[in-house]
Amino acid sequence: MKEVVLLAGTRPEAVKIAPVALALADHPVLRPVIVHSGQHSAVVGQALRAFGLVADVELDVPRASGSQAELMARLVPEFDRVLRKRDPAVVLVQGDTTTALAGALAAFWRGIPVAHLEAGLRTGDLAGPFPEEGTRQMIARIATLHLAPTDDAAAALVGEDLPDREIVVTGNTVVDAVERIALADRPARDPDLALLERVLDERSERLVLVTAHRRESWGEPLERVLRSVRAIADRHPDVRVLLPAHPNPAVRAMAHDVLGGHDRIVVTEPLDYSDLVRALRRAALVLTDSGGIQEEAPSFGVPVLVLRDTTERMAAVDAGCAWLVGTDPIRIIAEAGWVLGSRLRLPLGRNPFGDGSAASRVRGALERLVGLPSDFSTASLPLRIPC
Repeated sequence: MKEVVLLAGTRPEAVKIAPVALALADHPVLRPVIVHSGQHSAVVGQALRAFGLVADVELDVPRASGSQAELMARLVPEFDRVLRKRDPAVVLVQGDTTTALAGALAAFWRGIPVAHLEAGLRTGDLAGPFPEEGTRQMIARIATLHLAPTDDAAAALVGEDLPDREIVVTGNTVVDAVERIALADRPARDPDLALLERVLDERSERLVLVTAHRRESWGEPLERVLRSVRAIADRHPDVRVLLPAHPNPAVRAMAHDVLGGHDRIVVTEPLDYSDLVRALRRAALVLTDSGGIQEEAPSFGVPVLVLRDTTERMAAVDAGCAWLVGTDPIRIIAEAGWVLGSRLRLPLGRNPFGDGSAASRVRGALERLVGLPSDFSTASLPLRIPC
């Protein structure tokens, strides 16, 4: 058996590696090993459980300052210890987190091939999103296999002079993940969400889902967003707002300060992934600065207002699934009013980020990377699906 180490330190990483772990579960040669870095301790295990998975290795990385430098300094030697012990054939990292960068560096220094899931996302602006844009560019320089979610992402990698043979367009595994969880249709676990669902049903009201946590939005930009959300609730009496609070204490405090006391705004604890998918499926509108929700919402026909000035996921904007509104209250309130007033809904099942088969393509690419015969491959050509 050849081990494929799958790293996860945040919920989006856990959600996006989960379909790969499941695709490799019955593989005759490749054995998936999930390593939880401990970057965000509770939510990773919670997300994996939604797929019936648990981490094989969980690191203990206590932090005092919470800085990126401290986290890197703790993660790299921990990853090196794991890699020295397990000697995997491949290390797969996802996206643009500190966990991904630390794991890629540790593998690179040990001469272990790095497969980068969701490779090639670019804004071209190192300040936005920060530090993610810089992180993913750094990983690209040392990765052996670039698993690009879209043709645009692959083109960005080619434009950076990376060899074509190392780039594979797979689609985004988050589409696999969200479709799997939606099909399971589990009841709400969070009591606040369960109550909100009952109220929405009894009163025939609509849901607006809001997530906001990006580092570049902390402070005044986030306050503008939250005041806009309150104004949207005031202007649309048939709407209730759900905002799952981010674990960051400053973000949580501001959410409660600005939105607290409004009888149609619910601020909850972070939702587990199945609950988040439940909320997303029934939302009339999403306001978010999260990358994952930009990719997930098109599967359910939900319009998205992106609370950023730029996005590395332009496929949704180009396909008419999402609109960039930044943090300007006038723009946010106006665009939300247009979507809610027109009761806009997008076609179902036409997600520009994939067709739900990304994990099988990743499996095929990993087989080729470790030198398995071509008849092992289950990969197929990616589909281009307009929204």
